[in-house]
Amino acid sequence: MAEGGGFPTTRWSMILAARAGVTPESRQALAGLCEAYWYPLYAFNRRRGAGREEALDLTQGFFERFLEQRYLEDLRPGAGRFRSFLLSSLKHYVSDERDRAAAARRGGRSDVLSFDSEDAERRYRLEPRDERTPERAYEQAWAHTVLQRVSRRLQGEFETAGKSRLFELLDPSLTGGEPGRPHREVAEALGISEDAVKMSLLRMRRRFGRLLREEIAQTVETDEEVDDEIRYLLSVVRG
Repeated sequence: MAEGGGFPTTRWSMILAARAGVTPESRQALAGLCEAYWYPLYAFNRRRGAGREEALDLTQGFFERFLEQRYLEDLRPGAGRFRSFLLSSLKHYVSDERDRAAAARRGGRSDVLSFDSEDAERRYRLEPRDERTPERAYEQAWAHTVLQRVSRRLQGEFETAGKSRLFELLDPSLTGGEPGRPHREVAEALGISEDAVKMSLLRMRRRFGRLLREEIAQTVETDEEVDDEIRYLLSVVRG
């Protein structure tokens, strides 16, 4: 069932699906959670002062513990923001693990985990060198990860529709975060009118907005929380 524009009515959907733990769908949802949150947690560990290998070990070890002890089974709607729950869980884990050799966890990792240490460091090197707290680094990494996931979904839709070039040209103008190419240049490159470019960008932004709501809705309960989370995400991105 869906509301207007294809927005699903279910909330907390990724959490509930992942909590089942035994079906292909639940494992896919669990993998989705790991993909969405592993880098923000890695950034948190790095900002707290952990070196590259230690941060990777702590992040992977946390997710292994998270899966082994089935933390999600005790998590119910009403427990608050999932991102906050996850960060709090990581803090407890790191506190418990500080006196252990995290590197001993290498080998035998769960097959739903796929962490690219080179990609993690590449992304972390792009983080601003400022006085942000580890919590702030986590929130910003989370916000940018969500936006990247939504952008990839939208790009996939355009590629399926045979409109890869249109996406490529309009993507810089999508969120307004950076100057895009003038509409005239895009129109000339595509052989269409400027009005058609403006309409395409408008539709693209609307679709991005719907996909963003779907992404956020997977880890909160109500429409109001979706709206609140989007507002918070945008405030984090804008600094």
